[in-house]
Amino acid sequence: MGAIVEPAGTRFRAWAPDARTLEVVLEATGRRAPMSADSAGVFDAFVEGMTAGDRYRLSMDGAPPLPDPASRRQPEGVHGPSEVVDPRGFAWTDAEWRGVALEDLVLYELHVGTFTPEGTFAAAAEKLADLRDLGVTAVELMPLADFPGNRNWGYDGVALFAPARCYGPPDDLRRLVDTAHGLGMAVHLDVVYNHFGPDGSYAAAFSRRFFSERHKSPWGAGINLDGEHSSGVRAFFIANAVHWVREYHIDGLRIDATHAMVDDGPRHFLVDLAEQTRLAAGARGQLLVAEDSRNLDVLVRPETEGGFGLDAVWADDFHHEVRVLLAGDREGYYADFRGDARDLATILERGWLYCGQHSADAGHTRGSDPAGIPPRRFVICLQNHDQTGNRALGERLHHQVEPAAYRAASALLLCAPQTPLLFMGQEWAASTPFQFFTDHEPDLGRLVTAGRREEFARFPSFAEQDARGSIPDPQARSTFEASRLRWDERAREPHASMRRLYRALLALRRAEPSLRHAAPLAHEVVGVDRACLVLRRESPGGAPLVLVVRLAGDGTLDVPRELLRGASVAGWQPRLSTEDPAHAPDSQPIGIAPLGDSIRLAFSRPGAVLLGPGGSPA
Repeated sequence: MGAIVEPAGTRFRAWAPDARTLEVVLEATGRRAPMSADSAGVFDAFVEGMTAGDRYRLSMDGAPPLPDPASRRQPEGVHGPSEVVDPRGFAWTDAEWRGVALEDLVLYELHVGTFTPEGTFAAAAEKLADLRDLGVTAVELMPLADFPGNRNWGYDGVALFAPARCYGPPDDLRRLVDTAHGLGMAVHLDVVYNHFGPDGSYAAAFSRRFFSERHKSPWGAGINLDGEHSSGVRAFFIANAVHWVREYHIDGLRIDATHAMVDDGPRHFLVDLAEQTRLAAGARGQLLVAEDSRNLDVLVRPETEGGFGLDAVWADDFHHEVRVLLAGDREGYYADFRGDARDLATILERGWLYCGQHSADAGHTRGSDPAGIPPRRFVICLQNHDQTGNRALGERLHHQVEPAAYRAASALLLCAPQTPLLFMGQEWAASTPFQFFTDHEPDLGRLVTAGRREEFARFPSFAEQDARGSIPDPQARSTFEASRLRWDERAREPHASMRRLYRALLALRRAEPSLRHAAPLAHEVVGVDRACLVLRRESPGGAPLVLVVRLAGDGTLDVPRELLRGASVAGWQPRLSTEDPAHAPDSQPIGIAPLGDSIRLAFSRPGAVLLGPGGSPA
């Protein structure tokens, strides 16, 4: 799809099954080149002499010309002319790159516009070495498809093949990916195939068949993945996914809101998407991760077992349980969670909490049995863009809980057998929030602002109109600016010590066989009481490790004796503590003493200790 540069000119291809005629309109001269159609409604034309940098639009049935739905660049915005881009002009240096395996993933989600002061691909590329040194193995870019205005999370994308022009030209994105590969890091991309943004969606202008007459979504009409003429819709989105893989060497796709992608056909769209993107990636490999709130094992079961064959799924039960335990949230879906470390232990044992139980928030049963699914197929987090930015004020978890509890939760996240995801800045407890921001035209912008504030009317703290007025205006540039990371604060306390803790935890995760090994049944978790749990990790070729975590309050905890097998009580020594002076500016050491055939730990506040046979005493 789109404009493809050939030796003597450019070939244009577009799906417009509702059109009688389609023409390429050259922006510089106004010349019109007619396109011919096949039986599927795919139009084709070759325009001699057109090359990279030339601009054009497409005219359907003689109507005013519109941007190409598969445009590779929209230099004047999503309503302006499309630009021909030749991806072959970039000199890649990653020919030997083979990706990062699921077993080695440490994901780092970032928003290009707020990740650095400059908010560009080039500036983000300069920070990659810092992330590599931290221990990150893959950055996950929030959606890049171009959107209306100059500020957006990316989920209002409409030019799905064009990287947002406010972040820089396409080759700057290629350079970012190439730089990451040179550092040994993968690049994943968040893609949105469940809806189009509300302004500038020209794909739908070329075919009304993009939308379903039977399915609805939270954004209106559902995408037509299974109805009449759905083959062209499926082909369009799969072509988009393949484009990111081939033209930008993207290593993995995080597929947004798969629960909103309804497909009752004989072969689910996600199965086709996975197959085609993996074929496109070849030896480099391609990881597919679903964001899905339903706790469905079918997403990550192989196709031979009736599954969709994706590699991993976001498992939000971990986040929700931690959030309720640490911060006491009770509204919305948090009402389904007790905030209990014993439930958290269950989540770490099997992947999620809800496996078919009734959900009070959803009003029906939720989840399926994940038995046998390897832990790495569950992506867990303490923060992500949704769980931060969809709060009224955009507060991060560490803004609302004491540092000691946040350190303990961080140790649990990074020692767990599941795949961890960090959200930009959490590793140094960034002072900045991450708020919801947009840059729509004024009339639509006013509706977005009003809708955003009305959304929180059901929350007790925002029940009054005056209180809702304190919610940052998504349209205000100040809301966007407030969300930019402040990289200079990393060198100051309390940020510097938090970053040292994350770096130490990730170094252990990388080096220790027992933390690297994540086969089913290779870990045990015991919830001791409401606030405390103990996690044992082991591997065939390494010494076992035991993480003892208190997430709230103070008190003593006796490690269950069955988790200390493999060494004498005296042989277990601290490998890391969240109260080490390097990690806690106001260190309050955790007492550790043998107690018969167990070990007793005394906490004066929340904390975590990683124990291993041998090692040096703390």
